[in-house]
Amino acid sequence: LLLRWRRRSGLWRKVKAAQQRQERSLVQMEMAVQRFREQHPSVNVVSILNLPLPELTKKLRDGSLPLEHVFYAYVGKALQMATETNCITEYLQESETQVQKAKPSGKLGLLYGVPVSLKDSIDCQGHDSTLGFIKNINKPVAEDSVVVQVLRRQGAIPFVKTNVPQSLISYDCNNLIFGQTFNPLLYTRSPGGSTGGEGALIGGGGSILGFGTDLGGSLRFPAAFCGICAFKPTGNRLSKKGVISGIPGQKAVAAAVGPIAKHVESLALSMRALLCEDMFSLDSSVPPLPFNEEVYSSTQPLRIGYYETDFFTMPSPAMRRAIRETKQLLEDAGHTLVPFELMNIDYAFFNFCVKGVFADGGASFLRKFKGELEESSLGLLWLMKSPNWLKNVLSWITKPFMPRVSAMLASIRANTVDEVWSLHHEIEEFRQQFIAQWKKLNLDVMLCPMLGPALGIGYPPKLSVAVSYTMLYNALDFPAGVVPVTMVTDEDEEELKGYQGYFRDWWDRTMAKAFHGSVGLPVSVQCVALPWQEELCLRFMKEVETL
Repeated sequence: LLLRWRRRSGLWRKVKAAQQRQERSLVQMEMAVQRFREQHPSVNVVSILNLPLPELTKKLRDGSLPLEHVFYAYVGKALQMATETNCITEYLQESETQVQKAKPSGKLGLLYGVPVSLKDSIDCQGHDSTLGFIKNINKPVAEDSVVVQVLRRQGAIPFVKTNVPQSLISYDCNNLIFGQTFNPLLYTRSPGGSTGGEGALIGGGGSILGFGTDLGGSLRFPAAFCGICAFKPTGNRLSKKGVISGIPGQKAVAAAVGPIAKHVESLALSMRALLCEDMFSLDSSVPPLPFNEEVYSSTQPLRIGYYETDFFTMPSPAMRRAIRETKQLLEDAGHTLVPFELMNIDYAFFNFCVKGVFADGGASFLRKFKGELEESSLGLLWLMKSPNWLKNVLSWITKPFMPRVSAMLASIRANTVDEVWSLHHEIEEFRQQFIAQWKKLNLDVMLCPMLGPALGIGYPPKLSVAVSYTMLYNALDFPAGVVPVTMVTDEDEEELKGYQGYFRDWWDRTMAKAFHGSVGLPVSVQCVALPWQEELCLRFMKEVETL
């Protein structure tokens, strides 16, 4: 008992030290901004913060806007958002040195002088990548991830790291070290996750461009919940070298690194900057495909597939309306829309997504929690700890009256190597069938629902099944982005009273409560393309944004 107490107090001391470092970061930001304002009292911060990224980069590159004016304008706004939403875990103080050393001479990078924010799990030299785990405190990484190296070479200035949920396997944003991050639009709502700190910071205007990761919607949830845009490319289009995964080694469901920003044009610019020779030489496992300008700037009418529901997670009234209205506007703009029929999403979700990610029964995931103070609020942990025989018995008992609970129990169990290979083969067959159905309809892109509006804090861990709309495109490894298109109306809220879900189980009842009271909150749609068609996907997102 004494040993246990000593170990626990040691862990609490580490947490306290990390929290103090976070507080010191905010004090450093405050002092830096104060110094700058005293030296430059006439700088119009609001006009700088209102500039869209393409215009900002143009002014930075031609020298009409001093780099330090932009930097300190964003440090000031980021500090405000950190105070309001608890989104920042660390200020990268060396960014001030980078600002001082930057010279507007020679060939300037595409992101010259742009302050960028980074998700906690993206390695940045000299700083921790904690993933919300105490064991990772005070373990500064030795070098920048490839993405950060390329951003620096393109002139960008990484200036803060942002909060994540413990383990990253959640679409909320809360951990024992840095606590809960709040949605900047409504503090009682989750900002989404796992790139939740970025969602809150950018949604509140404290950063113009951020980078995160996505294994089941981790970029798309924060964007949708905070009313901004995000883009998940094909898994290997951008380098993942030096980016820490929630479940390292897992290959069934593809994770990706991607940008998050207020506008689609900013996402496109960041992809243009990253898809360069520097990235291809720093990580030769990434295909050397530069950004295809011709595809992105094309104005040819598109042939667009669409669906309103996946018949697994019933869409909120606002989600359904978002698809219908966007479909109509796209048709009015001269595009052709074709209904697309999704098949067996319940099977794909449990047997590919859940079983794929936890093919070892969750053993490697559980190991991450060993020696931690408190286990994550993930409801799946007790399930992973149960022996296979117990899961099988419970699955059999619950099958007649709780089919989804039964399927969840059956899918989180340890598989043999033979079973894992069969699973990988089955996922690949599913992918090929999906592509064949797509090609049969001769589609360019697809318009899909995106879970929304933002759920109340504490609801995402109870509603793990609601990642069905996003995680499908990780299992398929298709590029997918999110664009806000509407807001929840009083009519949507009224219609929500009749929400029952497709299974009428505990998850469905909880979902109805989680959506409740959301008038005025943003609702997004998902834009999807075939693998490696990032530019086409972004072009489609741009069309949706400008409707």
